[in-house]
Amino acid sequence: MTAIYIIAACIACFTGGYYFFKQPKFGVSPKALATQKSKNSPNYTNGAFQNLSPTPSLAEGHSFAGVLWKFFFGKGRRNKPLSALPSEKTNLKTLNPDENVVVWFGHSSYFIQADGKTFLADPVFSGNASPLSFTTKAYKGSDVYTTDDMPDIDYLYISHDHWDHMDYETLLKLKPKVKRVITGLGTGAHLRRWGYSPETINEYDWYEPVTMAQGFSGYITPGRHFSGRGFTRNSTLWTSFVLKTPSFSLFLGGDSGYDSHFKEIGKKYGPFDLALLECGQYNEAWRYIHMLPEQVVQAAEDLNTKKLMPVHWAKFSLALHNWDEPIIRVTAAAARQNMPILTPMIGQKVQLGTSQQFEAWWNRAD
Repeated sequence: MTAIYIIAACIACFTGGYYFFKQPKFGVSPKALATQKSKNSPNYTNGAFQNLSPTPSLAEGHSFAGVLWKFFFGKGRRNKPLSALPSEKTNLKTLNPDENVVVWFGHSSYFIQADGKTFLADPVFSGNASPLSFTTKAYKGSDVYTTDDMPDIDYLYISHDHWDHMDYETLLKLKPKVKRVITGLGTGAHLRRWGYSPETINEYDWYEPVTMAQGFSGYITPGRHFSGRGFTRNSTLWTSFVLKTPSFSLFLGGDSGYDSHFKEIGKKYGPFDLALLECGQYNEAWRYIHMLPEQVVQAAEDLNTKKLMPVHWAKFSLALHNWDEPIIRVTAAAARQNMPILTPMIGQKVQLGTSQQFEAWWNRAD
């Protein structure tokens, strides 16, 4: 009888797991993502996309068991602020069309208005960054914006399909406002499953030019990372994005470990007025797929950018460091290297083409 109960429990778990992963929020299955265009890419071999350099998931001397143990049982980590983060609430719908601004929403989500066009990158407004809504919750004060606060979006950029960059709930609600989507190969299949019109979705390989309005141009460029919404990795392409407007040259970094591609992008498309680079959710064990703060400053120098704006922090705890360690380390490194750095509060306007100074506002939440 005991054996029957065990078998029944196993069947129930298997069935539950099967239907859990069939939910729409997981997007398209890895097998269905393998389109002919993906297979024809020089960056696609052995049934998956590959980084330009050999990129192990974990650095030498580290194990998954060790990382998990530290994540769940490690002591001394302040993984969230003691109080709500301070923020400003810029009304994006009433911006003067002549204003050229960046507004950050925490983590890797931000809005750009430049030369009359609107851009939105990796929006996550659901309050969490996980397939389980009760996990990976946003810090208090970091979720002051919702999809209702967004104006019409000329270009939605999705860097890759991880949960903290491609949020199902957010993208469903944004659908009526989005005119065009720019993303990497394969990623558009998720959006098509979620009801986005195929005509609005534009998927690109690394170094492909992006077709845009007159006076605007762009290029999808590499990162050193990985992709996947389940257990299977690298069925879709992770990307960065070079954006050229009539007045500005911007680099939108997505997620990436440090590598030679930053210098190559700088040579091809630099100099840049501003580079938005990930700085946070790193670990020495993950140094091949997420930059350490000091490497972020080096990447900015490689890109030949006038200013650096660190993102990918201040909203979710996805790593083992203190919540404010990324900004403390990157500002110190930028000062040593004489790299101008922009550190706005969530919602605070960054005026493109001007000189601004921002307070160390993170000290108010510690």
